[in-house]
Amino acid sequence: MPHASTSDSSADSILVSSIASQSDADAFRALNEEWISRLFTLQAEDRAVLGDPSGRIVGPGGDVLMAREPDSGTVIGCVALLAYPDGVFELAKMAVAPAAQGRGIGRLLVAAAIDRTRTLGGARLFLGTNSRLTPALHLYEDAGFVRIARDRLPVADYYARADVLMELDLGRSAP
Repeated sequence: MPHASTSDSSADSILVSSIASQSDADAFRALNEEWISRLFTLQAEDRAVLGDPSGRIVGPGGDVLMAREPDSGTVIGCVALLAYPDGVFELAKMAVAPAAQGRGIGRLLVAAAIDRTRTLGGARLFLGTNSRLTPALHLYEDAGFVRIARDRLPVADYYARADVLMELDLGRSAP
């Protein structure tokens, strides 16, 4: 079931839907391991989440959204929504295949994640990113995310590489 589309002509035909198979789980892991390993260090928590998206993300009330090419169904991007108590969700593990970057897939995934969070009953969506990822920062700011202090996180131990923390209050509209 598609969750989103966009008016950006390069991403118009991209389908975004929930994780549905082991091959989706494998693509989720591979896309994320590629960029995390290239830019940072893959941590034990990364491996745990990427190795069991059904048990670590979907089972506890979250979702993993997959962006697919319309003709082939090839997964070219993904984003996870991790559920926390009190209607709080984390936007995490967003990745776009290098060959598909620059087509608006990231923007499409963020919009789909926001919509899906609302569907799941979310009131607040947070994320952690890195100041080196300038395009990602602009993408999140364009979607309405604002910077927050670490003490706003629902978890004490959070990724060391996340030096920028942001949230979106789903009670207010994105610009």
